[in-house]
Amino acid sequence: MPLIAIAALAIGFEQLVQWKYGPMGLIAFAVLTIGLKAKNTTLSGIGAVILVVLLAQSG
Repeated sequence: MPLIAIAALAIGFEQLVQWKYGPMGLIAFAVLTIGLKAKNTTLSGIGAVILVVLLAQSG
């Protein structure tokens, strides 16, 4: 049951990122997620940096 709740939360966050930051936010979130799952720090870092840049521009 907790796995379903975590999956729903992740999907909800992904939809929020896509709605607020557009396609670039979705790409950044996807790169960050793929990097974390693959344990690849380069991909994770790139995704995180893109998300930070998007957050800084909107704020």
